[in-house]
Amino acid sequence: MAYSSKAARPVVAAAAVSMLAVSLQAGAVTAAPAAPPSSASALTAPAAPVLADGGSLTNTAHLDFLMETVPLTPVPGHTTYKLDEIPSAQAPWTYADKKADGSYGRVGGGNLDPATGHWTQGAYNADDIARTAVVYLRHWQQTGDAASRERAFQTLRSLTYLQTTDGPNAGNVVLWQQEDGSLTPSAKPVELPDPSDSAESYWLARTVWALGEGFTAFQDEDPEFAGFLQDRLRLALGSLNRQSLAKYGTYDTADGVQVPAWLIAGGADASAEAVLGLSSYVTSVPDDELAATALDRLSEGVAAMSSGTTGQWPFGAIMPWNKSQTLWHAWGGMAPAAVATASEVLDRPALLEAAVKDTAQFTPQLLAAGGPDNAWSPAPGEAQIAYGVDSRVQSLVATARAADAPGLRDLAAITAGWFFGANPSGAPAYNPATGTAIDGIEPDGRVNPNSGAESTIHALLTMLALDEDPALKTAALGISRTVSTHGLSVVEAESGTVTGPGSVVKPASAWTGEANLSGGAYVDLKAGASLDIPVPASDQPHNIYPIVNRGTAPAGTTAWTSAKGPLGTTENGGAGEQGITDAPGILFPYSLKRALSAGLAAVVGTTDGNVALDALLLQPQISTVSVSGAGGDSTLYVSAAGSTTVESVAVPDGFTMVQRQYDSSGQPVAGGKNDAGARSGQVAVAPGGFTMVTFLAR
Repeated sequence: MAYSSKAARPVVAAAAVSMLAVSLQAGAVTAAPAAPPSSASALTAPAAPVLADGGSLTNTAHLDFLMETVPLTPVPGHTTYKLDEIPSAQAPWTYADKKADGSYGRVGGGNLDPATGHWTQGAYNADDIARTAVVYLRHWQQTGDAASRERAFQTLRSLTYLQTTDGPNAGNVVLWQQEDGSLTPSAKPVELPDPSDSAESYWLARTVWALGEGFTAFQDEDPEFAGFLQDRLRLALGSLNRQSLAKYGTYDTADGVQVPAWLIAGGADASAEAVLGLSSYVTSVPDDELAATALDRLSEGVAAMSSGTTGQWPFGAIMPWNKSQTLWHAWGGMAPAAVATASEVLDRPALLEAAVKDTAQFTPQLLAAGGPDNAWSPAPGEAQIAYGVDSRVQSLVATARAADAPGLRDLAAITAGWFFGANPSGAPAYNPATGTAIDGIEPDGRVNPNSGAESTIHALLTMLALDEDPALKTAALGISRTVSTHGLSVVEAESGTVTGPGSVVKPASAWTGEANLSGGAYVDLKAGASLDIPVPASDQPHNIYPIVNRGTAPAGTTAWTSAKGPLGTTENGGAGEQGITDAPGILFPYSLKRALSAGLAAVVGTTDGNVALDALLLQPQISTVSVSGAGGDSTLYVSAAGSTTVESVAVPDGFTMVQRQYDSSGQPVAGGKNDAGARSGQVAVAPGGFTMVTFLAR
């Protein structure tokens, strides 16, 4: 997938093993009870954040610091609003590296050439300029802040300067710009498309996002400027209509699965951010057929990328890339927010179904597997960054509103708590007193202390959402520590014992072209061989998902058994037509018919053909996320079971247990204990649903 390389710099390279795999190896596989309330919880939780003036979480000070006035000169194909009168605009530096004294230094992309003052990529980029405009637009609209209005105005001028106005690439956008205002159509290292305005791109999609929200904000405040933004939005849509949207209604094949061919740059992630802008614009101008049609078609394509069910990986997630069935990533993960919002604007309830599945079924599993990881590919185990966390928060809030699903607000509070200390580092990731946000947290808790534009932008977008919803804000601020997570985890195939012909293979790269081999290795078994994989014994059943790298040709099956009998079979080959994917075959976690019974400590796979076995994903039928903070001690119970499950929980003396039970769509369970305190210690979890339990002092 053609990612912009600028997205990789702020985050330390992700470790290959998920947090839950570490817990698994330590034997922590029984369902974690709700965190017992104690004075220790208050002692170990981070201090409450110091809020900005007026009690606001949103503080644009650091984003303001990143802003620079950029000189602009007329060049062929590039101009902006009132360039003759205002020959400069504003844009944010891409990175901010933390210095030893605690201050930050603004940094561009790539290496700096002292002779020219140019970076090999650039100082500023269209992706961050567009999203910075969205932050300032929302802050201005929410607070009336005049400085944010001016910065929104200037960043939109800067962004439209990067848009190519004529020729075969009209409507597309140059990605990088130097400090002196000159453009860098081709960055080093090369990014695709190259030149960056030669085709549609993520930065074009984000330009549509900013232009749509910009028009809505300025249409009454400054109609002339709003008209300019409208013209540029239509220019962008003209580009999309010549490219991806020209393929509307057609499908490509990806490993035997039909996928929409009309997504921007092949991505539901890119398309979703354009949908956010179009939803705002079409709300203001519902009779604009060009925009309404683009919104309808892009939203349909995004929703079509919904995949899996409660018992089938990826558990209802909207997949981001049409060239892979097994790479889910949170980078650009606004898809549920986009289709939920579009469902309201277009009055298309069917779009909402994909958003509900993603937020109410996949997101709880994501949180229980260690938190909002930036990728499952297909095994969890990535770093966590503000972009991915914010995308989850925005999606939960938007879907909760559109579906009137209160359970999603509980999930949004837990997710947003990441910024206040409920993360693998145990420390706040955002500082409301300064407006800074760290650039990433590794699964082992290591922190990248830098605070670049992308991290700052997405932290602020979450803070704006919380400031707009005082009840959600209070709930999120009350969560400042993750006590434990217990959910989807990984056992490597190479940890097992091979009987018969077979061996461990470690290829030069873990990347298959579509996904990553967990642990960078797999077990190659020949016909008649078996693999005995030890798994930690548990006091509850687990769903088992063997990750098989299936080839395209039929190659028999692998039968999976436990000490209590058969679990099911997986195909060794027959992966389906490769189609548009970058490699034949598919690396995928397959469902088995039966769960592994409690107490068992091994799974055996026996094959009648050649097979490449990567790992097992183990999913407790009840996963948990326990958190604490000023709001008390709480546990989220998440079901992967086919029937209602009852868990016993000890309620300490002096406390009342409150539980809110939700079904697989985030709706309250009829007759469930959703409002009153209970002292029975029995937690009921609906099949495929989740229950939030909180201990309150009596």
